Amino acid sequence: MSALLARGAFPRAILHIDGDAFFASCEQSRDPALRGRPVITGAERGIASSMSYEAKAKGITRAMRLHEIRRLCPDAVILPSDYETYSLLSKRFFDIVRRYTPDVEEYGIDECFADITGWNRPLGIGYAKMAERIQEDLRRELGFTFSIGLASTKVLAKTGSKWQKPFGLTAIENRRIPDYLAELPVGNVWGIGPRTTDILVRLGIRTALDLARSDDARLDPFLSKPFREIRSELRGHSALPFESGTRKTHYSVQKMKTFTPASNDPRFVFAQLAKNIESACMRARQYGLEAGKVLILLRTQTFEHHASEIDLSRPTNFAHELLDAAKPVFDGLFRPGMLYRATMITLLDLRTPNPQPDLFGESLKVDGFRRIYEGIDAVRAKYGKHTIHFGPSFDALHSPQHKSSRGESPARARHLLRGESARKRLNIPMFLGEVE
Repeated sequence: MSALLARGAFPRAILHIDGDAFFASCEQSRDPALRGRPVITGAERGIASSMSYEAKAKGITRAMRLHEIRRLCPDAVILPSDYETYSLLSKRFFDIVRRYTPDVEEYGIDECFADITGWNRPLGIGYAKMAERIQEDLRRELGFTFSIGLASTKVLAKTGSKWQKPFGLTAIENRRIPDYLAELPVGNVWGIGPRTTDILVRLGIRTALDLARSDDARLDPFLSKPFREIRSELRGHSALPFESGTRKTHYSVQKMKTFTPASNDPRFVFAQLAKNIESACMRARQYGLEAGKVLILLRTQTFEHHASEIDLSRPTNFAHELLDAAKPVFDGLFRPGMLYRATMITLLDLRTPNPQPDLFGESLKVDGFRRIYEGIDAVRAKYGKHTIHFGPSFDALHSPQHKSSRGESPARARHLLRGESARKRLNIPMFLGEVE
């Protein structure tokens, strides 16, 4: 194994910074009365979406129904999710990390990668000490904790951030990689799913260390390029791209929205998908790209995924064409009686528009639609994103995105500052505690 490892403790210094019970921690941060108590968010869905560590200690798990939670933990504090506040605190999180390096990849609302390679010298501190300072700044300024992994690759850094939670800091030097991979099941490696795990286990690869030590010639016929990159990362060789700042290349455009309460109304669920399609097409037009394929996904209340990919007859970024293509696929995916909580559209096989030979006036029709969408985008830019929208999106645009089945809304929406309205608020997360 030593011959396979990259030399030096940290040829690159990559951090993975992961929020500890992020949504519940946001609630505890802005209301000190909740600290030390079992806090669960997700009241508007009827299931737990995030749990504080106090709630986890009581046996509360994600997607557990509220009646089960109350039976298991009568003193639980169950709150509606306040995604507006979580997003604002997430932005502050990223801003704090960027004080130390501009190379920050926002991987999710509660996690990011940061490349701090070379910053040890101008800052006069080692990489581990830099990670400690970032961790402490986050705790002090946001009021809750983050766990950090430090390693020479993204996969190893992600492994480190999960090693000790909450408020853990794990530095995996290249010479110590085998110590961390020996007991890590291969299925727990970031980027390796159940299907690949089954293949690897059948080939005798059971741990992450087995994969790192595996013979390339024997295993490569069974692994696609992304999994060969993961194996390289496990050996301490950086192989995955690091995307920070403004992206210059766009491999896909994705729009996903969660709505509450969950619904089994096909018209309403398709409206949510239609809204995402319109938003994704707007973004693609901004980038000057067209999609050759699209992926449609429906997520159920129990976090199951139903998805299907569509090959388009020609590349497009016109919402009406994608709506026509998506409707029969949606009808095939939707299962009557099942509750759905999110829809997603991903535009794939993106490319710049390439004029095609005119067949039956097709190019004239496309140019006509392009001018129409230019006008629509101009109106939206001036008066609001969904000022003009297609009929199928109506139900999603004219109903609250997160409405509690009991009519309960997040505290930030109930406590408006002067001049705010139900739809327009300042980008300020509200502190709910008492100030002496």
